[in-house]
Amino acid sequence: MSTTQTERSSTSVDGGRPGPSPEKFFETMVAYQRTAALKAALELELFTAIGNRQETVHALAKRVNGSERGVRILCDSLVVIGFLTKAEERYGLTADSAVFLDKNSPAYLGSAARFLASASVADGFTDLATVVRSGRPFADQPLGDGDHPEWPEFARNMAMLSYSVAAETAKLFDAESKMKVLDVAAGHGMFGIAVAQRNRKALIVASDWPSVLEVAHENAVRAGVSDRYQLLPGDALEVDFGTGFDAVLIANLLHMWDRATNERFLKRVHAALAPQRRVIVVELAPNDDRTSPPVPALFALNMLANSRGGDAYTASEHVAMLDHAGFSGCEVRPIPPTAHTAIVAAKV
Repeated sequence: MSTTQTERSSTSVDGGRPGPSPEKFFETMVAYQRTAALKAALELELFTAIGNRQETVHALAKRVNGSERGVRILCDSLVVIGFLTKAEERYGLTADSAVFLDKNSPAYLGSAARFLASASVADGFTDLATVVRSGRPFADQPLGDGDHPEWPEFARNMAMLSYSVAAETAKLFDAESKMKVLDVAAGHGMFGIAVAQRNRKALIVASDWPSVLEVAHENAVRAGVSDRYQLLPGDALEVDFGTGFDAVLIANLLHMWDRATNERFLKRVHAALAPQRRVIVVELAPNDDRTSPPVPALFALNMLANSRGGDAYTASEHVAMLDHAGFSGCEVRPIPPTAHTAIVAAKV
């Protein structure tokens, strides 16, 4: 479709009211090209090069050992989709790109692309129509299936993307009292590590698959809390958690399972807690309309494609599951500025 055709379809009708436009259809059908452009730019370290003042096509092509035509087209595309600026044939970083996509930034998130754009994630969408018809993932071994070989890569590459929500979640924990915290499905370990950094009297017991806990332990060493960071390998639905915990942290796990499995798991968590102690669930929880806010609402599609029974559960659904598992006094707490929500409940 030509630009002229697109513009023509967007002209107003009926006294100035916008008419139907195919623009949204076109943008969505080619959205994979935006993903490919960003992934290529990260692989070529273009954002880092521009941050180092290599701002022209010639300089960038030399830096990445690429063709000037290829670099020009890629960089112009990144300007269009909002990751770069351009003035007098020189490219610059946007505020977001400077913070999150330049490898010299301590908040660099580029490594997350290795998981988010990986075949293990994307393949779940290969035949989404079949998934919708069957209600089951297209892959023989979807990500939601237990000890998936992709989880260590998740742990290695997604830590920084979770840093801010982990730091905000840690504020829900007391900063002074001695406590023993169970971090279930710890993954990269950032949530439990953030609690340990906030409270120097906190002992963290991190539970996950053995290969994943290796990454969590590395991160705990790097964060200087490994002396208060214990590992409990095993399946979250089967491993013996023990008892007497002052808090149980469940971050980004319940979306992987159906409600019956979640309630069975939460009953195990209830048994592990000491009386009058709390469980803190952290999830991307959409509103009850299931169409807002955008990030949590769209996350349900990922669960359809990559888990056998998971979903993006609403806060009220989390409250109901916790209630059925024996918890009480549920509180729903947004975690700004992130898209996550915490649901806090107590064992009476």
